[in-house]
Amino acid sequence: MDGSGKESVSSCKSGFELYGAQGLLASSADLGWSGISAELRAHAPGEIKWKLTRPEMEVCVAISPSNAAVTRSGAGLSDRTIAQRGTVWLCPTDEHRVDYSASVAEILHIFLPAQCFSTDSLGIDIDRATPRSLRYERGFQDPLVAEIAFAIVSELRTQTAGGKLLAETLAVALAARLIQRHTGLSRVRDFAQFSNQGLDRRRLTRVKEYIAGNLEGDLRIAELAKVASLSRFHFARAFKIAVGQSPHQYVSAHRLERAKELLRVGDQSLLDIAIALNFSSQGNFTRAFHQSTGLTPGQYRRSFT
Repeated sequence: MDGSGKESVSSCKSGFELYGAQGLLASSADLGWSGISAELRAHAPGEIKWKLTRPEMEVCVAISPSNAAVTRSGAGLSDRTIAQRGTVWLCPTDEHRVDYSASVAEILHIFLPAQCFSTDSLGIDIDRATPRSLRYERGFQDPLVAEIAFAIVSELRTQTAGGKLLAETLAVALAARLIQRHTGLSRVRDFAQFSNQGLDRRRLTRVKEYIAGNLEGDLRIAELAKVASLSRFHFARAFKIAVGQSPHQYVSAHRLERAKELLRVGDQSLLDIAIALNFSSQGNFTRAFHQSTGLTPGQYRRSFT
């Protein structure tokens, strides 16, 4: 939270402090994500040591396969694991050393602030100490965590029309998965309470109307969940069950439809349309539009002149 009580936009400050600029392949630092930050990095053989304490939970996921042995040390524990595609490491805040026996082409570093583990986010009362219990002696495989990581990498490489919303939804899903599967928390059964329930008609109508009225605004998962009177985790699941699309997919599709309207009837520049629809650049808008329609925005506009 910032001084105004609003959630601050998460940055990759932690990543730069820990690893510097060397090996950085992609970053969320300029994408306006909230509640999560991420860096895709290549690591050369050798040892990295830290003296600082991590302010946020760090989750590392190997994106490309490697024969490198990754040795991590901290809190009196040491783990040596081969960096296979999808290997996950939970990094304790007091971890002080990691050593790569060989080059690793792509590892995603995800930073989750404390707000991801709050009651507003997950819908159950989580003890403040719970996230700090997420530490392991060995790397592990978790298909859902890996799937979340691959989706984050895809968004880092090619921004979509609802990328901010996607990042926030993935942050909530990741935090819930870690709490469910990797803490032994006795109340995880509470997560299943709404697992098969979609939004009722009244809530769904409110959410759809809110989205329609704010397509050219900065839609956030926290705002949509508040409209539905649900936690972020339960809202994202319930919306997908009710609509058949995730909030990110629904908003992306409607933003692209709005882009078509603006291109057909207005004289706004492509940059102005990109900014209005929350793209970080005209180039990202053009790529997303082309991927959806097979035409660039300029080609689409000219087809109506």
